Amino acid sequence: QVQLVESGGGLVQAGGSLRLSCAASGRTFNTYAMAWFRQAPGKDREFVSAITWADGATYYSDSVKGRFAISRDNAKTAVYLDMNSLRPEDTALYYCAARSVVPGAYWLPNNNLRYAYWGQGTQVTVSS
Repeated sequence: QVQLVESGGGLVQAGGSLRLSCAASGRTFNTYAMAWFRQAPGKDREFVSAITWADGATYYSDSVKGRFAISRDNAKTAVYLDMNSLRPEDTALYYCAARSVVPGAYWLPNNNLRYAYWGQGTQVTVSS
């Protein structure tokens, strides 16, 4: 049973930083991609960033590129999202997600429908 558990959310002032963590368990993830999505009240779930477990390739939405950084720790089977220069519009519930990927095959990191596993989310609130 795959489990994804997020942590690290909180309240921060605009311009501040937070680090989100996602602890993954239940299988080996070497053929998986891990991603962060977020959802603000009244809005659709939005892709933030993704990383492939095998080679560490990273992907970002335009809205966070240059401010956020995704990374993984193979030993701990954890994925992190370092968020810097936070803005009020970054306020949302942040979800960790996982999906299988075929090495070398084309895939869309931002397609939330293809992610089979989801965590419960961690709240990030950025005050102005």
